[in-house]
Amino acid sequence: MNPFEMVVAIIIVVTIGKVVNTRVQAKHGIASDEDGNPVTLVDPDANQLREEVKYLKERVAVLEKIATDDRGARELGNEIEKLRDR
Repeated sequence: MNPFEMVVAIIIVVTIGKVVNTRVQAKHGIASDEDGNPVTLVDPDANQLREEVKYLKERVAVLEKIATDDRGARELGNEIEKLRDR
């Protein structure tokens, strides 16, 4: 391999490495500033979305408790039977 081919091969390897590195950073939401230092991108709506997800999880937990708690249904049935017996 002559020196020219070696230089071209090194340039190709470095270029492929930069492209792969940039794609991985983009996938994880990391950008680079002007000096090449990694900077994490922050979504301005992220906190609002986290709060909404937390709220919805709490509501789902309450609904699951209501749906799976049959004690209330039994008590309601007992109340109805008591009223029928009168």
